[in-house]
Amino acid sequence: EKMASTRGGEVAPRPKGMKPPPVIPKSQAEAHRLHIESLMRNPDKPVKLPEPRKEKGPRDAPDFVKWVPGSSAGAGSGEFHVYRGLRTKEYARQEHMNKLAEKEVKDQEFTERRQAHQNEAAARTAKKRAKRQKKKQSKKLKKDESKEATPAPTSTRESSSESEEEKEDDGIAPSFVMGGK
Repeated sequence: EKMASTRGGEVAPRPKGMKPPPVIPKSQAEAHRLHIESLMRNPDKPVKLPEPRKEKGPRDAPDFVKWVPGSSAGAGSGEFHVYRGLRTKEYARQEHMNKLAEKEVKDQEFTERRQAHQNEAAARTAKKRAKRQKKKQSKKLKKDESKEATPAPTSTRESSSESEEEKEDDGIAPSFVMGGK
């Protein structure tokens, strides 16, 4: 059973049929959080995503307009308004076509720029990869050469006693003495 809080701070049981009070979001982020929480309560339920809006353009101009004299002499008082309406629609149609053409040009420029950036990035990556491989290869060659150059010790007793004598002769005092002061 869910609990509801009261003014005094004590928690009283909520009646079964009563829903909790609605939460009013104080910001857009909180509204988004609440929406996501409501979706996550039932993850099996499919989420409906809205379709993107279609671009609305002006209606197509009529194929044939019967005798619109415009603002010329001899036209009646009502003809000018018909002419003005058709002229406004035509200007809107031409403006829409110009915007579409400009958008196509900008999209084309963007795709070309993006492709150029991707090619440059791929070239830089390939160059750095080649440099890493070259460095790795030279490191491996040096390691192989150093293994070949150092001879293997012939007898372990002789070499170990010589190395102990050399350590004592170096004049380096040990950092600690066991059992001493």
